[in-house]
Amino acid sequence: MAAETADARLEERWRDILSVHARTMCEIDRALHPHGLGASDFEVLDILASEAPARGDHCRVQNLVGRVHLSQSALSRLIGRLEKDGLVERSACTEDRRGVWVALTARGREVHARALPLQRAALTRMLDDRTAP
Repeated sequence: MAAETADARLEERWRDILSVHARTMCEIDRALHPHGLGASDFEVLDILASEAPARGDHCRVQNLVGRVHLSQSALSRLIGRLEKDGLVERSACTEDRRGVWVALTARGREVHARALPLQRAALTRMLDDRTAP
C-alpha cells in the first residue's frame, strides 16, 4: 500500500511538471508570436546569443540538440526556418565535415534583444512562486 501511495505521488509530481511546462511554453508562444517567433525558435536564438560568443560567435548544431528538447531533424528544420528569416546562418565545420556551425546574424541579435524581455516576463508570470497559478 505504501508503494502505491509513493508511486501515485511520484506520478502526480511528474504530471504537475508536464503541466507547468506546457502552460509555460504556451505563454511564451503567445508573448513571442507577434514577433514571428515561437518558444523553440527563441530558445535557439537565446542559446546562440548567450553561449556562442564564448565559442567564437557560433555553435555546432549537434551541441544544440539536447538543449532545445527537439529531435535532430526537428531542430534542423527550425534552424532552416530561422536561416530563411535571416536570423541565423549556417556554415560547414572545417574540422569535421559532418558538422554544421550556426551563428546569429545581426538581424537575429536584434530580434533576440526585442524578444528577450517578453520571454523573461512570461517566465516570471508562469514560474515565479508569487504569481504562478
